[in-house]
Amino acid sequence: FGVRCHPDRSGERNGEGRNRQWGAVDVLVNNAGLIQVSPFDAMNEHDYRQALDTHFWAPLHFVQAVLPGMRKMGGGRIVNISSIGGKLAVPHLLPYCISKFALAGFSEGIGSELKSSNIQVMTVFPGLMRTGSPRQATFKGQHQAEYAWFSLLDSLPFISIGARQPARQIVEACGLGKAELVVSFPAKLLMLAKALASELTLDAVNLAARWLPEANGPGRSKKGWQSESSVSPSPLTVLSERAAAENNEVGN
Repeated sequence: FGVRCHPDRSGERNGEGRNRQWGAVDVLVNNAGLIQVSPFDAMNEHDYRQALDTHFWAPLHFVQAVLPGMRKMGGGRIVNISSIGGKLAVPHLLPYCISKFALAGFSEGIGSELKSSNIQVMTVFPGLMRTGSPRQATFKGQHQAEYAWFSLLDSLPFISIGARQPARQIVEACGLGKAELVVSFPAKLLMLAKALASELTLDAVNLAARWLPEANGPGRSKKGWQSESSVSPSPLTVLSERAAAENNEVGN
C-alpha cells in the first residue's frame, strides 16, 4: 500500500486519520496482492478467505482509516488496483478473480459516495503484468504444470507488459482524477470483446480451460520457485525471470 503524505510537523497521531508529524494522507494506493493458481477442485475455503482478506478487506480497512483525515483536509485521492481478472474470471485463478471483482465493486461504489467530499476514487484494471510474480505465487494440483503455463504466459512480450509504463500511467490518471483506468492493449481488447461478444469471449475462455492441467487431488500449496521444471525456467521465460530479479521477487 503506497501513500503520499501532507507535511505537518506537530508530532504524533490523533483520532482523525492523521499523523501529526506527517499530516493526513493525500493519496492512498491499495496495491497489495497475492496470486493462487489451481483448478477449482484443488482450492479450499482458506484460499478464498486469504484472497478476500488481501484484495478486499485490507483496502476497505485502509479506506476507513484515511477518510477522516481526507475529509478534514477537504479532499484526496484513492487508487484501488484491481485486475482484468476483476472484469473477466480466469480459469484456475478463482480466488484471485472473485476478490478482484469484490474490490472493483467496492471501488466503484465508494467513488460515487465520496465524490461530494472531493475525494476521487480510481479503479485500475491492469492486464497481465510482467513483474516476476510467478516465483512467489502459490500453486496446487499439478503445481509444476500450473507454474509452467502461468510463467510462460507471463513472459510473452505481446501479452504481458512491464511495470514502469503502467506505473506512470496510473500516477498521471490519478492526478487527472479519472474514475477508471484499463492498463495494456490486450486488457482493453479483452474488455471490448466481452462487451461486444460476451458469448464468444466466454466460449474462448472455456476452450482455454480445457487445456489447463487437471487437479489430481487437492495437494499442498507450493511456491513458484518450488515448482520449477524443464519448461520453467527456460529461454521461454527469460523476460519473467529478468523481471523477478528487477523487482526483488527471486528470494525464497
